[in-house]
Amino acid sequence: MNLERQRLLFLNVGHSFDHLLMLLFPTIVLGLEDEFNRPYGELISLSIPGFVAFAAGTLPAGWLGDRWSRSGMMAIFFIGIGIATILTGFAQNTWQIAAGLGLIGIFASIYHPIGYSILVEGKDKVGRLLGVNGVFGNFGVAGAALVAAVLMDLVSWRVAFIVPGAAAFLVGIIYIWHICKYPYEPRQKFQEIDIKPENKEVRRRIIIRILLLMTFCVVLSGVIYQGILIALPKIFDVGLGELTKTDMDTGILVSAVIALAAFAQIGIGWLVDRYSPKLIWVILVIAQLPFMALMSFVSEAGMLAVSLAMMVLIIGEVPVQDVLITRYTVDAWRSRVFGIKFLLALAPASLAPILVALLHGSDGSFVWLYIVLGFSALAIAIFVVLLPDPKTLSNPSHVIRNV
Repeated sequence: MNLERQRLLFLNVGHSFDHLLMLLFPTIVLGLEDEFNRPYGELISLSIPGFVAFAAGTLPAGWLGDRWSRSGMMAIFFIGIGIATILTGFAQNTWQIAAGLGLIGIFASIYHPIGYSILVEGKDKVGRLLGVNGVFGNFGVAGAALVAAVLMDLVSWRVAFIVPGAAAFLVGIIYIWHICKYPYEPRQKFQEIDIKPENKEVRRRIIIRILLLMTFCVVLSGVIYQGILIALPKIFDVGLGELTKTDMDTGILVSAVIALAAFAQIGIGWLVDRYSPKLIWVILVIAQLPFMALMSFVSEAGMLAVSLAMMVLIIGEVPVQDVLITRYTVDAWRSRVFGIKFLLALAPASLAPILVALLHGSDGSFVWLYIVLGFSALAIAIFVVLLPDPKTLSNPSHVIRNV
């Protein structure tokens, strides 16, 4: 395996750990209601500090990556998130759990602005690379429910934190050895589309338009993605009936749906390297609407099928967004821009537990959650249509006619 492939492997494994360790708690919480004698809505709110830190930390992480060392930041990510997760497993009360989850969020915030910047650096077509990396990330999302449920059922909820944390720490040690033996040398960019219109006023208008529209799109996509991820274990726990007799059953089914849906990112990444990312994004969000509507009327096998289709479309948006951001930015600023993107995408994650708790009906349904997320998807489609095509940015006269 050459050095480039080894580097990609660390980045992909890191993406898995990032999401796995952040999302252990939504499944672990199902086993804490009896131990702490607290309702689900109160316990799931303990994850708020972690999601706030996960979002807020992306900006300083991106700045340090651009100004100091991207490989150094990745080393801090692996070691820090491993130790934080282990410590959470030793929590003795709810406030200690909240503090541990907050610490996990701080280190987890490093991955996206840093890992993505290293991944796309010096490369032209990045859709497939981002798609494959996204699959690994969603393996972490899927694996979180499975790992947590299995370790809880076999041992305890504490071990469900400690074992994955120790694994991340071990990978961090190997990564540090690797970068010390083979120092990372950034490659020169191959081809990047920068915004350089001749007219300064046109430049300003383009930048403002892109920033505003991408902000709305990324925030609303984060609301949908995080809202469904947080709610899915409970949705399955209530809606799958005899299919989810134990926490392990719920974890396995949540993991299976997310893992299968994740593979869509490879195909979508291939498509965005060849066709309009804007068109693909609009198709993905519009197609989510009927499946969100159906979720309120299906159960058991029908719910599994509809959930899988819905998650394919939701997860499939991620490489489209990242390809557009790569095309809109230059390498010197990319970690910071990805930091801003993930701050906007992850900011809703800090509110997702509150949203899920508020929209969780007394009968166990999530009808109002699907309604809110459906309107969010419709709004995204409208905003994406208004985005400038990145191809026009290399032709100022064409941009002037379209601003």
